[in-house]
Amino acid sequence: MAVTGLGRADQLLRNDAGEAGSPLALTKPLGTGVLNNRHKRTGEVFPDAIATMAELNATASRAALAAGARCATDVTGFGLLGHLYKLARASGLTAVIDSAAVPYLEAARGSAEAGFVSGGARRNLDWVLPHTTFAAGVGATDQILLADPQTSGGLLVAGEVPGGAVIGELVARREWVIEVR
Repeated sequence: MAVTGLGRADQLLRNDAGEAGSPLALTKPLGTGVLNNRHKRTGEVFPDAIATMAELNATASRAALAAGARCATDVTGFGLLGHLYKLARASGLTAVIDSAAVPYLEAARGSAEAGFVSGGARRNLDWVLPHTTFAAGVGATDQILLADPQTSGGLLVAGEVPGGAVIGELVARREWVIEVR
């Protein structure tokens, strides 16, 4: 798939423009992947997941630009950790994430604990593990949810965004590209 179009250079949010000291903001909660997997297997419906997936990122991207952000990525098939890895690597920085600050849809944690985890989430986690360090308190469920592939996920912005949850920050490059605490 390719997208062709024109954009103003001063309105591009790039994944290689991160700066040390920038907070990391997430504009939508995680969990659509695990909840979609649960829906496929059980038929259960999750209205908050539907509402999240139906919400476009246009408002969030305009808010990020208005706040002066220049670095962002979407959070989709590679999960938060996969997209964060690409952003931090391209920017030459390390991303430090506070796992307790990451927002999730209501039934996401219980669904992951019940085993409604896709193969994509496992592959995403395997892909970022060599570049990531997890603090002792970050368990297997948190790790898999951070790697959960999102359907119509939000934006991960290097900068504060009104309505977005600050989940960490970018710092000078360390041994690991991602540190999850």
